[in-house]
Formats: sequence, structure tokens, C-alpha cells
Amino acid sequence: MPKEQSPGKPTGRYSREGKAAAVRMVRALRAELGAEQATVQRVARQLGYGVESVRTWVRQADIDDGLAPGVSTAESAWVMELEQEIRELKRANEVLKRAASFFGAALDRQHKK
Repeated sequence: MPKEQSPGKPTGRYSREGKAAAVRMVRALRAELGAEQATVQRVARQLGYGVESVRTWVRQADIDDGLAPGVSTAESAWVMELEQEIRELKRANEVLKRAASFFGAALDRQHKK
């Protein structure tokens, strides 16, 4: 599984705490008011964040918490790690193929002498 990052580490322009606070505020307002669109806009305006940023964070938090279907943050990170590992293995495999070809050719030259 993916490595855990420190909770305070910024992820782009906004800290994890800032994102989590925005999500909590939206969820609290939703529970209180029941309005979907206005809550995201209100929280974004209060915190000085972009509306689409807050909407994206809430959507991803809903997926991560199992409230909505989709690919969780952990699954996405795991897939990225696996893809990186595949790239590294392909590079290593290519190096091994070239080495085998080089040494195979050297052995052929020794046999022909």
C-alpha cells in the first residue's frame, strides 16, 4: 500500500489541514441547511479558496469515506506507485537485455577464434 504522508505537508497550494477544514465545514453546513451548491460556495468564500477546489476536495473526501463511488486517494496513490515500479522494471529489463546481447556477442567472438 502507499506510504502515508505527514498530515501537515502541503499538497500543492493548500495544506491538508486547510482542505480537511473546508470539507468539515461543507459537511456541517450541508447537515444544517441541506443545500448542496450554496454550502460549497459559502465555505470557499469564507476561507478564500476557489469554489471548484473546495467542490473537488469534498467530492474526493466523499469517495475516500465510502459515501460516493470512485477511486480513493489511497488506491490512486497505490496505482501510481505500481506504475512507477513498472517503469523502473522495464528500464532494468532493457539494461539486462543489452548486457546479455553485449556479453553474448563477446562469447561468440571468443568461440570463433
